[in-house]
Amino acid sequence: MDNTRFNTNTNKLLPTKRLILCSLFAAILCISAYLSIPTPLPMAPKITLTNFVLFLIALLFPLNESFLIVLVWFLLGTVGLPVFIGGGSGVGYLIAPYGAYTWAFPIVAIVLPLIKGKKYNRVWYTICGIIAVLIIDVIGMLYLIHTMNYNLATGFAMGFLPFIPLDIVKAVVVAQIIPSFNKVMA
Repeated sequence: MDNTRFNTNTNKLLPTKRLILCSLFAAILCISAYLSIPTPLPMAPKITLTNFVLFLIALLFPLNESFLIVLVWFLLGTVGLPVFIGGGSGVGYLIAPYGAYTWAFPIVAIVLPLIKGKKYNRVWYTICGIIAVLIIDVIGMLYLIHTMNYNLATGFAMGFLPFIPLDIVKAVVVAQIIPSFNKVMA
């Protein structure tokens, strides 16, 4: 049999180890939505480890892998698998008042790998994590203001302030543990 007809050049594909890591982190991102802390606000969703895992993915992986992981998670949730916060899923979840926080995840999965740089720097990675928090919480807040017809002050109080403190803690912790994950994943 003539093997010249088959393209064996796999340089453009992810190596098996990287593909397995991407799959593992996509699964972890799915599971993270179920680890939650309820908030006292009746309209606000639960605070979960989803942001923590997203920040970890975006700071650990290069752009193509970070986006692939989050895209898989996002598409699974969009088609109805319960992988969003609290087991949410579907287009209805995404267009609900708090849905835009989820929309921001693919944006973070693109922005952080682009701005983080090639070499780890604790201070810069911490700043990148805080930028990610702001991207998610500002996009979510603006959509909440739009869908609920809130004024800016109400939107800020309902859609930004309750989430910022813990989200910043998550981002700072992730920025500090990246070197440990890099060693394990090497």
